[in-house]
Amino acid sequence: MIKDILLPDLGEGIEGAEVSEVAVAPGDTVTAEDVILVLESDKASMEIPAEVNGTVTDISVAAGDEVKTGQPLMKIEISDSADAVAEEPALSEEKEQIVTPPKEEKTQEVTLPPTIEETSSTDNVFASPGVRRLARELGINLQTIKGSGPKRRVTKDDLNGYIKLQMAMSAGSIPAPQPVIDFSQWGEIEVQKLTKTKRITGERLQQAWQLIPHVTQFDVADITDLDARRKEVKKVSAEKGIKVTFLPFLMKALSIVLKERPEFNSSLDHKNQNLVLKNYYHLGVAVDTPSGLTVPVIRDVDKKSVFELSEELMDLIARARDKKLKHNELKGGTFTISSLGGIGGTGFSPIVNPPEVAIMGVSRSAWKEVYDKVSREFVAKFIMPFSLSYDHRVIDGAAAAAFTSRFADVLSDLDHFKD
Repeated sequence: MIKDILLPDLGEGIEGAEVSEVAVAPGDTVTAEDVILVLESDKASMEIPAEVNGTVTDISVAAGDEVKTGQPLMKIEISDSADAVAEEPALSEEKEQIVTPPKEEKTQEVTLPPTIEETSSTDNVFASPGVRRLARELGINLQTIKGSGPKRRVTKDDLNGYIKLQMAMSAGSIPAPQPVIDFSQWGEIEVQKLTKTKRITGERLQQAWQLIPHVTQFDVADITDLDARRKEVKKVSAEKGIKVTFLPFLMKALSIVLKERPEFNSSLDHKNQNLVLKNYYHLGVAVDTPSGLTVPVIRDVDKKSVFELSEELMDLIARARDKKLKHNELKGGTFTISSLGGIGGTGFSPIVNPPEVAIMGVSRSAWKEVYDKVSREFVAKFIMPFSLSYDHRVIDGAAAAAFTSRFADVLSDLDHFKD
């Protein structure tokens, strides 16, 4: 039996990737765990396994190709009888088209504007009845939209994207193209190509900034006692070969506050009419890598100790910088934290990472003289500045101020970090 290997879902907001390496050749024997392709997306390098035991019969992609979710990568003739029994017989394209009615595509939380094709023909357009009906009601020629579904089917997302694009164009909200400037006329220049990660991350950050009404709340926390506790923990962790920074403590504190204020651990649905509250606490951690910013996700932060979080952070950060993260380690986040404390700065406004509704930015802590109302004296305190950027459609200023105040209180109470 021949198995078609398709590109799996690469994570939230990742629609495709570039093939950086084809690890097999026709005729090679592979097992289910063997790596057959290495992909480079905007966030990480990902290894694609064979999924079955067998022999590679055909390869449909090459290094440098851009591939999208669901695209055929190669064919493998299954040799393992167990795999053969588990596989369901595949219908031919022609038979599948006749037997299987077209389904409504799931609405993506982040969609790119559709490509518009210039044509007057209305023939050979694949679309669901619902999409066709809406297009007729709005007087839209589906042939002018390049479909993103199978067989170039025009999906509901494609139609909605087309409508939004037309509205943006008519409202003048689409930015004008950058003017072409010859900078060499004023002196010597050097052109350096942006990495794929920086290029695509930049596009998504721009999109997030344009679509989300951002507000940033700034605050500070007294971490004097926490600093002392961390130094105690470092002595124990050093014996285990684990590096303990402030970040695991901050993550634990965030999980506590997020449970108390669930709107910060939520997402708007695709219609922006309902709030999806999440009862799990998966925190994304912004990591600066040689190829650009990437955000691996640590799951179930509320259920892990500071030692466990430190060990997992060490592993994820190292693999992020080596571009060895797996695609499932980049999705499912509910809240993101970006720490620049080890670099410097007194404050910054991070951009919300959709579909999340808030993100925390942490800057460098410093010793400051703070007036103590009890002793009526100035005392030295270790002060950490931090900021909270949030989606103003979901969170108002009072809630944000209460969140940062509560976060600072949790950091000052060492009972939260007994483990």
